[in-house]
Amino acid sequence: MASHEHSDHAHEHGSHTHGTVDASLLTTKRGIWAVKWSLVGLGVTALFQVAIVIYTGSVALLADTIHNFGDAATAIPLWIAFMLARRPATKRFTYGYGRVEDIAGIAVVLTILASAVVAAVQSIERLLNPQPMEHVWVVAAAAIIGFLGNEAVALFRIKVGREINSAALIADGYHARADGYTSLGVLAGAIGVALGFPLADPIAGLLITASILRIVWQSGKAVLTRVADGVDPEVVDEIVHELGHVPGVERVEDVRVRWTGHRLRAEAAVAVSAALNVGEGHTIAVEARHALLHALPYLSDATVHVDPSEQAGGAHHRVEEHEHGSLPSHGHQ
Repeated sequence: MASHEHSDHAHEHGSHTHGTVDASLLTTKRGIWAVKWSLVGLGVTALFQVAIVIYTGSVALLADTIHNFGDAATAIPLWIAFMLARRPATKRFTYGYGRVEDIAGIAVVLTILASAVVAAVQSIERLLNPQPMEHVWVVAAAAIIGFLGNEAVALFRIKVGREINSAALIADGYHARADGYTSLGVLAGAIGVALGFPLADPIAGLLITASILRIVWQSGKAVLTRVADGVDPEVVDEIVHELGHVPGVERVEDVRVRWTGHRLRAEAAVAVSAALNVGEGHTIAVEARHALLHALPYLSDATVHVDPSEQAGGAHHRVEEHEHGSLPSHGHQ
């Protein structure tokens, strides 16, 4: 006996509903709102810094400004990803368009990398061909404003990201916070120049470049792990724990989890008594799915497969070795 609770049906329980519709409405609306205002905040900060760069000639501030523009630009692919996530699944994209966010994540990392290259070139050029920095204290003031602008955006992204359970927005918030620290590096360079060490400015630019490359490394690992369907092992443990407490579930045989954008989708196989009929098995699948979505809000949906306990596990689903025409002998797991 096998029964499935399919993921395209939301299960209502009492006065509340769980399913992809609720999660989609929440994440797309709040996500677009957060990305939009993040873009505005960082854009205004970067434009202000451009004026100060032209006025003072600070290469460290230029590096920080380039990075802030790059960070603001990363909101664009995320915006596109959130917009596409609102579209329903199709016969070609049967899980919807959530994975477009992973593509946006790659674009974000490449944009940050490009900003590091530009900042490095400008800093090395100024190191080899020193030029005086004018209005040092204006640069210092601009660096402080850059820090405050990034920190404000960081707090905003992290807050909204936690509200909608978006790991992408939370990570982007910490990225903005790291950018704020690079602005403090500009401040240190300006202070060095004021104290009679003119090379402090391009050196600060190189230190900022190193900081940007560190962010590229960390962000790249996170994005590529998600693209490869990597998840926190604790998520699997939590799913097994919740399913194990559902009445009628004797044991949990298989759990698989994957990202669809910034939401997680789970698949699980559970063993139940072979004495149950199909309808009773289906009821357990429904309750198991409801338990998962109720207890683990980071899940966008779940599919629960039910097997009789005597035939549960991968070994019972394996198709013995066989042939198709002239094809080599093969089996199926």
